[in-house]
This record gives sequence, structure tokens and C-alpha cells, in this order.
Amino acid sequence: MRLILSTIIGMILGFFLGTIFPQLTTFEVDNNINNILEAKNPRGAELLPPGIIRSESDYYLRRLWGNPNEDLPMKQKYLVAFTVGAKQKQYVNAAVKKFSSNFTILLFHYDGLTDEWDEFEWSKQAIHISVRRQAKWWYAKRFLHPDIIAAYEYIFIWDEDLGVENFDGEEYLKIVKRHGLEISQPGLDSNKRPVWLLTKRQIDKEIHRFVDERSGRCATPYVPPCAAFVEIMAPVFSRKAWRCVWHMIQNDLVHGWGLDLSVRRCLESAYEKIGIVDSQYIVHLEFPTLRNQSDVKLDEGKQPWHMVRERCNHEWNMFKGRLRSADQKYFKQHNMSMPNATYF
Repeated sequence: MRLILSTIIGMILGFFLGTIFPQLTTFEVDNNINNILEAKNPRGAELLPPGIIRSESDYYLRRLWGNPNEDLPMKQKYLVAFTVGAKQKQYVNAAVKKFSSNFTILLFHYDGLTDEWDEFEWSKQAIHISVRRQAKWWYAKRFLHPDIIAAYEYIFIWDEDLGVENFDGEEYLKIVKRHGLEISQPGLDSNKRPVWLLTKRQIDKEIHRFVDERSGRCATPYVPPCAAFVEIMAPVFSRKAWRCVWHMIQNDLVHGWGLDLSVRRCLESAYEKIGIVDSQYIVHLEFPTLRNQSDVKLDEGKQPWHMVRERCNHEWNMFKGRLRSADQKYFKQHNMSMPNATYF
């Protein structure tokens, strides 16, 4: 009886301890693992082992069959994104042909007409994103996150109405790399006086970084619009520069006015790393169709493009105000005197 009683008590005690201590041990181990992962992993992935995390992606097309390791005969090194309407497809087609197979082609369709592009062979391998009546920087904020396009060394974010007879994508990037430009654009060839003299092509130069603007336009020779500036119509960003610029794009300010005057903040010694490539130049044809996408009726007294232009100016003023407020808050928090800044 004593033996049987001892056995029963031992079984009960063992069962009790076995249900308590494993829970305590598991809790302690899980807690330790979570503390380790939390310090290393991206936000939201704290519970995953770091080796399985893939925080970056790309636009490479994949097959639905076969070995995944054999999907890609080559990986494109660069990305060019156009914001397009079908009415300008002949100009976009001409532009796409200036980019080699090293470039992934991405089209943002603001008119919803994606099937119209099927006549071009290259369109079958392009990435098509269609959202009606949205502007270039609306698309950029949502579909060009730095982690999504991390595979690409340079990103072209271009308008649809550009003449490219004297431009070649590969040659352009050779020049950019040779001069260490992180943000750039092709020179603009025009007989008209441009809004910004810096972006006008300078004949017999390969690149330029500075220009003598009209009196009073520049606080110093090293800031926009005398230097460290490109326009938003045809900018080219290095992967490093774009990671910063993307964070500056405002979610609700879709036209991007004022952004080009501020991208210099993403680079140290920006006047050395931002430039205009003169030997590879383009022409601004100046007939985009996005500006006619307004819902405003003609009998309301204003043309659709006029209402879009008013929105552009309004957004520019909002961006300047936000940037000024952010500067003031930052310098106040750090007990620093705010330097003189030009917000245009």
C-alpha cells in the first residue's frame, strides 16, 4: 500500500510539475528570441528568423512554371518609368527605343487605355499600371518605393512628351557615372528661353552644374536655380538618392511642384552631385494630355488645363509651407538657429 500510494503521489506531482515548468521554459525562450529578433528585423517582422526576410523586391517578370532559379536570363540594371496617355504613344514609343534591354520599362497609364499599347512589341515585356487621372508623383509615391525598386542602380521618372532624337540611355548613364552625378537630367534643347536657365543645354559641353541666372534669383551660386537643381519633367536618380527623395514626396501633393528645388537636401555637397548632361539632350514637346483630365466643364468659365495649373501652384505653396514648418520645428528642437533658406 505504501508503494502504491507513493507511486500515485509521484505521478500526480510529476504531472503537475510537467505542466508548469515546460510552460515557464517555453515562455522564457520565446521571450528571449523575440528580444533578439526585434532588434534586427524590420518593423512588423519581429517574430520571423532574419534569414527568411526579403524586405526588397523588383519588377522582374517571373514564369508560372519551371525552376525559379532559371526564370531570368538577365536582370535589368536600370528602370525607366513614363506617365502616359494613349494620345502620346508615338512619342513614348520613340523614347522607349532609346533604352536598351538593360532597362525595365514601366508605364503609368492615367487614361486607363492599356490595350492601345499592344501594337508595340516591347509593351509585352513592360510593366503596366493603370489608375485613371493620377499624376506622375502620385504613382511614384505608391509604386516606386525604394524597397520595391532596390534592384535598379538608376531610376528615370519621365513625362510622356519628350523628343529624344539626340538621346541614348546607355550613353547617358556612362556620362552620369563618369562625373559622379546622383541626380541629373538631359539638357533641354530649345530656341525659347526656358523657365530655368540651368536646364538649358550648353553646346560643346558634356555636362554642366552651374549657370548665371537672372539677378536676384539665387542666394548663392551653389543653390537652385543656379546649381543643385533639375526639373521634374525628366529627372534621373541614383538608387541612393531616390531612397531619400521618395521620403520627401508628399502623399497628397501629386504634381510635384517645388520638389525639384528641394531634392538637393538629399545629398551632401549637392552642387557637385546634381548636374545637366548636355551631350545627351532632349526636347520638351509641351503637349501632355494629362492636364486635360479635369472634370471642370467649359461653361464654368475655365478650361480644364487652367484648373490643373491652379492646383499645381496651390500644391507648390503648400509644399513650401510644410518644408518651412518642418525646418523651424527641427531647429527649435535642437536649440539651433535656423539658417537663411530659399523656398521659392
